[in-house]
Amino acid sequence: MPFPFHIDIIDLVLKGILIGIFASAPMGPVGILCVQRTLNKGRWYGFVTGIGAAVSDMVYALFTGLGMSFVMNLITNPHHKYWLQISSSIMLMIFGIYCFRSNPTRNIHNSSKSKGSLWHNGLTAFFVTFSNPMIIFIFMFLYALLTFVIPNHPFEMCIGFISIMAGALLWWFGLTWLIDKIRNKFDNNGILIINKVIGCVVIVFSIVFLVGTIFNLYHIPGL
Repeated sequence: MPFPFHIDIIDLVLKGILIGIFASAPMGPVGILCVQRTLNKGRWYGFVTGIGAAVSDMVYALFTGLGMSFVMNLITNPHHKYWLQISSSIMLMIFGIYCFRSNPTRNIHNSSKSKGSLWHNGLTAFFVTFSNPMIIFIFMFLYALLTFVIPNHPFEMCIGFISIMAGALLWWFGLTWLIDKIRNKFDNNGILIINKVIGCVVIVFSIVFLVGTIFNLYHIPGL
């Protein structure tokens, strides 16, 4: 639903954390890199890899938010917003199905045996993530679905973007912690399981919002 004049900061923070987790969770090239470095070099090398990815995602999150702020009059129109949320739900569902069906282990290659510095690991992860601008579309769908962008409220939006970063870091911290704890039992099947679980969560999330929008659980006047 559109933000009222009084903005619920807690609600905005929770949305930001959710966006950060959802944008980071799919096991793409940087996810595989994070897993490999955690197993081969240690947990903190894996986490620093996640930090590099999170910083890159943050850049795209800011660009996407700035771009959407210029068309807020269009997308906050109740009728336009209704169809935008439906299309965003469908696109996220397709993305979730793709995650569930994909096999990220095909992209695994032998990583360097040299640990390198933490800075080097973080920087390389930043560029690996930054080379994939498709993440912009994920942010667009999530922003539209959660009505995240608030025009003319820079302070609140700063909090929101910090929350996205916090959500991303929370994901990478949790992932590297889990892999480090079960490193002796973790193999390629573990990566597949994580990816399928992520796909299922995204599918369920998108279906909930799609049904809620279609049946007007988020009341939109005039529909």
